Amino acid sequence: MSTYGRTQDSTDGGTHGPANANATANATTNGDARRGALGRYGEELAARRLAEAGMTVLARNWRCGRTGEIDIVAGDGDTLVVCEVKTRRGGSYEHPMAAVTPDKARRLRDLAERWIHTHGGAPPGGVRIDLVGVTLPDRGAPVVEHARGVA
Repeated sequence: MSTYGRTQDSTDGGTHGPANANATANATTNGDARRGALGRYGEELAARRLAEAGMTVLARNWRCGRTGEIDIVAGDGDTLVVCEVKTRRGGSYEHPMAAVTPDKARRLRDLAERWIHTHGGAPPGGVRIDLVGVTLPDRGAPVVEHARGVA
């Protein structure tokens, strides 16, 4: 049976289509929540990997006004490490390591400068920008890759 702006499925009585705006909004909100949870999980795995590599995590999700966010700020000896984390489900999207575009690299460098300015200057070892790519396969353990000095 069909009415203006919506269709009714005779098998389950449910509505589908544009007239069911709340369902569409909820699906978008749920999708955002799932992506947020996925990102947080990837950042947790990345922070563990950096700590296992001997780095000290100084901050997570450091925001600088509207300029952006640094996923992880870490110390590697006397070097400050600004780390971008990209998490993807296996087979769903491009490889996470391909996600840092020249524009993103430029934003990360700008954010690193703002961190340094806010926190008292550059460390003796300088600043390095790293990328941690996390891939969550359908089965098996997550794959965590750490690339140093990407930008």
